[in-house]
Amino acid sequence: MSTDGQFAGLMRRSAVALAAGTAAVVVCYFYVDRPVAFFVHRHEAGRFDAWRWLTEPPPLVQSWSPLALATLMVRRAWGPWRRWQQVLVVACVSLIVADQARQSLGDVCGRYWPETWHDDNPSLIKNDAYGFHPFKTGDDVGSFPSGHAARIVGFATVFWLAYPRGRWLCALLAAPMLAALVAMNYHFVGDVVAGSVLGGIVGAYAWALGLAPRANC
Repeated sequence: MSTDGQFAGLMRRSAVALAAGTAAVVVCYFYVDRPVAFFVHRHEAGRFDAWRWLTEPPPLVQSWSPLALATLMVRRAWGPWRRWQQVLVVACVSLIVADQARQSLGDVCGRYWPETWHDDNPSLIKNDAYGFHPFKTGDDVGSFPSGHAARIVGFATVFWLAYPRGRWLCALLAAPMLAALVAMNYHFVGDVVAGSVLGGIVGAYAWALGLAPRANC
């Protein structure tokens, strides 16, 4: 398969993922997001420290990604990267791009948060504020899509594609962190679905650009 064919196939799969993700978000918006948010609030799932701890790795990894990239660039001056180092470079770039894409979409979509977390932001639980307000910018309407989910999946997708035998480990590490976002009422289920789709697409393109084998026929 030619490089053009590889990217054409990736575009088709991305379109399918976007369509499926959009349908899932619509279902979540009308039937899932509010009941789950109220359920989590009533049962105080956030009182368990384990859930909160599981939400901390994504921003930490992003904070350290520039240093990791700079270190690996210096390392490259002494010879080719090892396979895991090359994968790490692509994964870090994927994470950073996924989060930036999430910020752009967050401003476009303008969704209220499940709960009030900072600066008295409007939320479903406190103000019964629910819905999308397109092109209304600010942290008070930045719930959709989930930045944590975009970062988690954007990073994990690169490893998922680079190391097929280790996919079970990617799922084992990523799934609890995604669940924690809902368990803490940091995000609606639909936010996490959208962030995961976004991260997966960014990760797939990062892998295709930086790691995928090239073949011409």
